[in-house]
Amino acid sequence: MRSSKKSTPAAISPLRQRMIDDMIARNLGRHTHRSHIDSCKRFAAFLKRSPDTATSDDICAFQKSVMEGGCSISNRNRIMTGLRFLLKVTLRRHDLAAEIYHLKEPLKLPQVLAPEEVKRIIEMAPSLQARVMLSIAYGCGLRASEVVRLRVCDIDSAQSIIRVVQSKGRKDRNVMLPNEVLVLLREWWCERPVCHDIGIPSDQRWIFPGRGKDRPLTTRQLSRLFHQAVEAAGITKHVSLFICHTPPGARDRHPKNPGGSRARQARYDRALYARCNWPHRQHREPARASARATPPQA
Repeated sequence: MRSSKKSTPAAISPLRQRMIDDMIARNLGRHTHRSHIDSCKRFAAFLKRSPDTATSDDICAFQKSVMEGGCSISNRNRIMTGLRFLLKVTLRRHDLAAEIYHLKEPLKLPQVLAPEEVKRIIEMAPSLQARVMLSIAYGCGLRASEVVRLRVCDIDSAQSIIRVVQSKGRKDRNVMLPNEVLVLLREWWCERPVCHDIGIPSDQRWIFPGRGKDRPLTTRQLSRLFHQAVEAAGITKHVSLFICHTPPGARDRHPKNPGGSRARQARYDRALYARCNWPHRQHREPARASARATPPQA
């Protein structure tokens, strides 16, 4: 039988509290907090004692056990980053932190889609909301987390731009808003649910509200809608939801005209389409002759 007593939260050890204070002092994000704490908990479970008693042999053995456990290279490096923060910042054990090394992850090209395939995916979206979100992601070059967190004040229809506020790297940026996407946004605004807008200023309302009050749609829900559209469109490629940034000057970006940028950035951001070189970089003017190349005549 279940106990009627409420479960009390586990006490935080002084070492963990010191590490939390160090992360707060450095203004690290909440996802970084959780990742570093999980890494140190895994290291403590491996040692079966407090991490402040670790030795260099323990660090090497832990790195070996992580890879032998079937952990991917990126996840392994994430775990080692959290452990290095504990050793280097909280414990001030620079000798142990020097024992941690990171593995180089192989860079692979993603499965890319042709503009016609992307257009078919957008047309086969299960709802108007999904069609608008996918059109913004592809037409404006926004990440999934940036699409779901758009507010009314972020849309500037007069200048045809979208302002992305405090995205990855805590940076703001402006992206171009194509006219086709703006028309879809206005169509969605007429059918958008307003049950959770009570008490929220009009300019602070979510464009894609979630189920809870003052909560946007989650990236998991957007990913589910995206894969439903991919399945309905009959696309067999393994594609990712996250899309590249908009290059400067791509004002008329749309599935018919995806614009151009670097293929390397597409590989990192797992774009839906391949990127080409910028046209203005293909024909560069020859470098000017230096003043030192021709000595002054007497």
